[in-house]
Amino acid sequence: MPMPTEERVSQLVAGLVERRGLDLEGVHITAAGGPQARVTVTVDGDETVDLDTIADVSSEISEVLDDAADLGETPYLLEVTTPGVDRPLTAPRHWRRARGRKVRVRMRPGAQSPEGASTFDARVGASTETEVALVLGGKRAPHRVNVALADIESAVVQVEFSPPGAAEMELAGGVAAGRPEPGAADQAVDPAAPARGEHSVIAPTEGIVE
Repeated sequence: MPMPTEERVSQLVAGLVERRGLDLEGVHITAAGGPQARVTVTVDGDETVDLDTIADVSSEISEVLDDAADLGETPYLLEVTTPGVDRPLTAPRHWRRARGRKVRVRMRPGAQSPEGASTFDARVGASTETEVALVLGGKRAPHRVNVALADIESAVVQVEFSPPGAAEMELAGGVAAGRPEPGAADQAVDPAAPARGEHSVIAPTEGIVE
């Protein structure tokens, strides 16, 4: 039996993730060595998702995958995780949850950039479904501008190794509720290491297809 697609696994687990009050941010299936596959399920919420919640969701997802009629008996490695520190922002909810974080922004071709250059660093402020306030100028000359989300091609949260300035954080409106402070929370992150979630649970289990 062929390996189920990431879309199929998403369909199987989306409901239980939603019932937990979380968002399913992605499913990724890769080879884990030998006959084993790694199934990575990324979830997130408006507040920090703790390890206990991740462990509970992991157990529930494992049961769903094991019970699915189109899954075989080959062992698989299930990882349930939250987005890593350097996560991309691709939906309005991502911008809302990243308030207070530093991001590297790339504007779409033809869109007017508030910094002149098409790629620049900024701190995320308040956002809506259609636009976001960005704090430019860093610690020395912080100022806030509004940018349409439709004009942004990509944005990735940056790892920070020192706390941001008080003035820029005030303009940003502080950190989103339930989210870690930038700077100190990132100091344990190795920028050369593969991106991992803030919280992850990895468990060997049975049931992925042959």
